[in-house]
Amino acid sequence: MIGYFRRVTRLVRRFALCVVLGAWGASLTGCAAPVTADRPTPPPAAPAGTASPDTGAPVPPRPGKPRQEGRAPAAGGRAPVFSRATPRPGAPVPKVVALTFDADMTADQGPRAARGERFDNPGLIEALRTLKVPSTVFMTGRWAEEYPAQAKSIGTDPLFETANHSYSHYAFTDDCYGLPVVARPRMLADVQRARRAFERAGVRNTVPYFRFPGGCHDDAALRAVAPAGVTAVQWDVVSGDAFATDAEAVAEQVLTGVQPGSLVVMHCTRSAAPVTEEAVRRIVPELRRRGYRFVKVSELMRG
Repeated sequence: MIGYFRRVTRLVRRFALCVVLGAWGASLTGCAAPVTADRPTPPPAAPAGTASPDTGAPVPPRPGKPRQEGRAPAAGGRAPVFSRATPRPGAPVPKVVALTFDADMTADQGPRAARGERFDNPGLIEALRTLKVPSTVFMTGRWAEEYPAQAKSIGTDPLFETANHSYSHYAFTDDCYGLPVVARPRMLADVQRARRAFERAGVRNTVPYFRFPGGCHDDAALRAVAPAGVTAVQWDVVSGDAFATDAEAVAEQVLTGVQPGSLVVMHCTRSAAPVTEEAVRRIVPELRRRGYRFVKVSELMRG
């Protein structure tokens, strides 16, 4: 009997120790320095009464996680990659589609902006607001520095979520559409520099996603950005809006390519994608007529 009580006492002590250590670990997690891990600040909860224009439901306050990658990569691992929603076993993919817009500006394009070239597209953003289309904007840090008021406006509007598109818009692999290349030891620093530029501009609705410039990446690049805690977001529908001059052709390419769960890549840069706004004004009503609902990438990931 004495031995029984001793065993019970030891079990109680072990349980109490586990509770204390668990609470201590949780407090450390909550206080981790964001600069060290470079995890974007979670977006704030949507204001009371804010609703998704396509669902009527409250705008989700937190980003989703890819179903195929439930955890952050281990040390030395690769960042997960997400390209489109995939059906759960035995279930169809709902008729949802995510429109994404790249706000591109390379680190060395300041002189061109100073001469009047426009790398922004406020008309497109206003069109998305008028049409009530939830969207994900992949922004470069250099773009946020050039247009801080617009970056803040997008990054505090619950209709949008903002993701990292690098600081410099330099390529993370060789032979990527002629872009300058980031040296491998500087890849993570480039992602972190963009995040700091967003913070200075007042961008708040950030999600932990990263789009490689040009979409170009390899195993080494995925391992380089993994410590930033990001998911690499690609696409399955190319709009063809870059340097296009025919809005109808861009719209037709998107409308032909979209399937349930699709993720469309477009651009938010007047100088390089001048007809995107017009194309969007054609795409959105037609997809809605076909029964599609527009969602942010975070909702697309949740499935």
